[in-house]
Amino acid sequence: MPKVTFIKDGKETTVEFEKGKLEYQHHGLPESFLDVAMNFGVPLEHACGGSCACTTCHLYVREGEENLSEPEDKELDRLDTAWDLRTNSRLGCQAVIKGDVVVEFPMYTRNYVQEGGAIQLGKSDQPDEAKKPAEVRP
Repeated sequence: MPKVTFIKDGKETTVEFEKGKLEYQHHGLPESFLDVAMNFGVPLEHACGGSCACTTCHLYVREGEENLSEPEDKELDRLDTAWDLRTNSRLGCQAVIKGDVVVEFPMYTRNYVQEGGAIQLGKSDQPDEAKKPAEVRP
């Protein structure tokens, strides 16, 4: 069972899934970081719906790069537009997980207003309990 560790703002979230048994969420490739994140409630931005048309799901692979699918040309072309591109950069919607891996969220993305409506331009300085969505009133 592959073990995936997501690191955001220094906080680690680790999940495990059985290969071939994960319910496909129709965002990104099956068993990609985005698919796994959606199955386990790990917030990973994906402004394009996981269609490899943006870089909001950009991640840095810290460990286990050999346990990922090889990047295809369309992913590499899209990564060329990512902020702070590194040799260990991958798109969460395209990198399919085959074994244990550790990834870190970059400090910035090009989607300055997140899907939840909060602005994140670097490391969050709010405690987790202060990040709850605002109440909507009619």
